[in-house]
Amino acid sequence: MTLSSVVHNLVKPVAAEPYWYVQTSLYTRHFKSNPEHNNHQELLGVERHTANSYLLGAATFLHSYDQRSYYGYVGKRFDWVGTPFYGKLTAGLLHGYKGEYRDKIPFNRFGIAPAIIPSIGITYHRVGVELLLLGTAATMINIGFQL
Repeated sequence: MTLSSVVHNLVKPVAAEPYWYVQTSLYTRHFKSNPEHNNHQELLGVERHTANSYLLGAATFLHSYDQRSYYGYVGKRFDWVGTPFYGKLTAGLLHGYKGEYRDKIPFNRFGIAPAIIPSIGITYHRVGVELLLLGTAATMINIGFQL
């Protein structure tokens, strides 16, 4: 098996039935300890997954400085064929860093900033657990359920 065939198998869509996915946050860990940081995001998100591995989603959460925030996004799920593991990459717009925290995220000029969030996950039946990388700030563990 060559590297190109491995990459091709990773990025090609995996046939699947479309489904809804709801999720919440279980644990967050900031890379730099700061007593100001909120590690309880109270995330609630919903995603619509298509038959060809693409997705559309929205989430609301309390960001690191305890302000209600929103993330609207599109993305792609990369299933590792023959395993319960997958990767996911989302890109979208983030709103909610206001006032003194406006400059805590890059490109937040009008209260809305672009965001890219990579994650890896594992699925068991209809339950999924994901580890997300939140830029250079933190990691988060989410749990979700396929409807």
